[in-house]
Amino acid sequence: MSLPASSTPPTRVLLAEESLPYRRVIREALTSFRHCEVDDSPTAERAFELALSRPYHLFILAIPLPDMSGMMLDRLISKAYPLTHRGSHTAPPVIFLARPEDGNALAAHQRDVRLRGILSYPPKLDALLSLTAGLLPEAPGRGSLPPLF
Repeated sequence: MSLPASSTPPTRVLLAEESLPYRRVIREALTSFRHCEVDDSPTAERAFELALSRPYHLFILAIPLPDMSGMMLDRLISKAYPLTHRGSHTAPPVIFLARPEDGNALAAHQRDVRLRGILSYPPKLDALLSLTAGLLPEAPGRGSLPPLF
């Protein structure tokens, strides 16, 4: 029995961020305004395990993680992901969470075709929704944010 078109399973997002409050805010925003499920991890090691165990549509990775740089994590995932997920020729798109001092480290990564944007700290709802607009479907019955003025 196939699912009706309106009950398609949500897309999956992998979020790697050390700060529990930031993980909660990002998870709640995405699950409220986008049709997605969010798996989150405070460490690069756990995020790597999750990336290889489940298919994802988007990665949101913090540059500063306790055990490894988010950019190094992205490199590792981009090499291993297609090997563990049949039918995938590349890893999903990535959005980095970055502090102002991470600018120099991001310069070389800017040319990566998978990079969809950079979300600066502290994460802002409008920036998050703007970056994910073309990558994740809107939540059913949810419109876009009302204007703030």
